[in-house]
Amino acid sequence: MPACDFTRRDLLRWTAYAAAAAGSTTLLDPARALAATDSQGAGPVTPVNLELVTLAEDRAVITWYTGRAGTDDGLGRMVPADSDGEVRYGTNPNRLNRVAHDITGHTPYHYVELHALEPGETYYYQARSNGKLAAPTAFTLIAGNAVGTTDRGLGTTGPFEFTTPQPPEGSHVFSVVLCNDTHMGETQAGLVGGQPQYIGISQVPGLPPYPEVMLESLVQDVKRFDPRYLLAAGDISAEAVPTDLSRAGHLLSRFGRYQEDYFVTRGNHDRAHIGDAYSTCRVGQWQGNDCFHDAYFPHTERTYFSRDLSGLHVIGLDTYDKPGNGGDAGGLSPEQLDWFRTDLKKHRDQPTLVFGHHPLVMQDSAFPITAGSSVDATQAAQILDWYSQTPGVFLHHAGHTHRNHRTISPTAPRVTLQEVAAAKEYPGGFSILRLHTHGYALNFYKSRSALARQWSERSRQEIMGYWPQFAFGNTVGDRNTVVKRDLTGLKRPHH
Repeated sequence: MPACDFTRRDLLRWTAYAAAAAGSTTLLDPARALAATDSQGAGPVTPVNLELVTLAEDRAVITWYTGRAGTDDGLGRMVPADSDGEVRYGTNPNRLNRVAHDITGHTPYHYVELHALEPGETYYYQARSNGKLAAPTAFTLIAGNAVGTTDRGLGTTGPFEFTTPQPPEGSHVFSVVLCNDTHMGETQAGLVGGQPQYIGISQVPGLPPYPEVMLESLVQDVKRFDPRYLLAAGDISAEAVPTDLSRAGHLLSRFGRYQEDYFVTRGNHDRAHIGDAYSTCRVGQWQGNDCFHDAYFPHTERTYFSRDLSGLHVIGLDTYDKPGNGGDAGGLSPEQLDWFRTDLKKHRDQPTLVFGHHPLVMQDSAFPITAGSSVDATQAAQILDWYSQTPGVFLHHAGHTHRNHRTISPTAPRVTLQEVAAAKEYPGGFSILRLHTHGYALNFYKSRSALARQWSERSRQEIMGYWPQFAFGNTVGDRNTVVKRDLTGLKRPHH
């Protein structure tokens, strides 16, 4: 799982797996293959990487990329080419009589939002730039679909098909932003295993650092959904350097007040470190000096917590409450486990959301799943058993894997285990949790500032262009879901 910490052994396993699945010993990105068809020079503007990102009862977000055929920007993709962008759609595949345009003018990084859709309706669509239809992101290593809720049109340029869900039942109470893996201070994305063929991808020279670009856009983008709270599930920093932790806090504070409006938990990258850069921070409980603790839980505060937020019980876990180098499984200390179980019992029937960096389990991955992908298996089994005895728990939000994925465990089938893709790289965004009195909806959005869309598309080339088959989400349901649930205990918050 090439996300936060991916070892050389993991890399070799993944390389062998990918080559076998692709039926070739050569890994080649589809965009590079397309560009190679015109080796004599730059060809026409070509739209590729079509994706149905967001699907709600009344809207959909569709994105794609335009490049110059026959070129290579050094990352295995076509050189970006500005073009117009439009989506034609309708309820009949032979009559796409509605049109939506890009949120900006001519650009290589297209983002089109369809509005005023009807719940439970089936729609058909095609996207085009420069008069040419956009080709979808192809899944070759996984069974999945990047462009619709059915397989209609796959392998072609469409029309593609999706059916909008019904809205959550009951009245809307408030919304929450779920995000993770901002990695403030990181300068190269996609560095895995120390292998030269897996190059790190850096920001375009002269542009702001990409973690700042992505977090600034995220905080601005979420405002249009009028969310009341924001939960950031770990890896706030790349390596827990005090200035990076401070910068992340500064940008998050544009959303609101810390520990009133937004909350953070620790990831393995935020662990205590050894070295001069950390020497002014408190001595860590397990090792080194703990600058994350100083930045977000000063004085005698624990690095895990619970809060009642407008009737919603929120539990924030520290899933690296242990010694280690960050590459092993996550874990909670015995003290935190005891506290967690007691807190769950105390709030047994109250609507409860748990968030922490490492997922409890990891399934359905194109990449090898290792012990470092999730929380220690014994602890995860314990926690799921506790959830089965705690009717109020309905959602566990995690990061770490840098992907969108929804899992339902047979041990605790009432709880959605939701991994949310990293904020800092492709697909680069956040999820909006809309809480209603009798259910909830969870929708993923890509961050959409001009610089965020540029970096997201650039960083999709991680792992030689195979990154989308891991990070985007195997299906629309991995990033967009609606669940019936009694949430009548929630209250409308006071701003």
